[in-house]
Amino acid sequence: MKYQTRNQLRTVGDVHTDMQRPTMTSGERLTRWAELLEQTPDRSLETLPETEFQPASMRDAMRSEGSPITVAFRDDVLHADGLTDDTYGEARRFFELTDWQLHRVVCSCHSGETVRAETAARYVREAATRRPGLFARLWDTLLIFRQT
Repeated sequence: MKYQTRNQLRTVGDVHTDMQRPTMTSGERLTRWAELLEQTPDRSLETLPETEFQPASMRDAMRSEGSPITVAFRDDVLHADGLTDDTYGEARRFFELTDWQLHRVVCSCHSGETVRAETAARYVREAATRRPGLFARLWDTLLIFRQT
């Protein structure tokens, strides 16, 4: 194979330097998030207080430095794939989770003020492998009606 510069290659074909790698599926994103959490399984992470009782706009803006969502946000791969901040709303959008699924990962009512990274990773993996059940869909519906 002969080495050629970009300029030489342009004469024989189209060279696209702005190609981005394909975006990850929501399952791949969730798997990566779980793997990041599992890297330090005993790490204590901050939870978000009673997410289910917050109005939607407040819930979406909720964040806590050192939360499971922050672990995902600090990852260069997930950040490059489009995770823009470490708020509850952004995590729900980016990972394509229902409120019930994300609530299970980050809410204080499950673990108290902190959660072990290993526990959060297990909840993330459950979200990656299970479709939201009837209870999760009902929960999300109730949250929507509660906000109106």
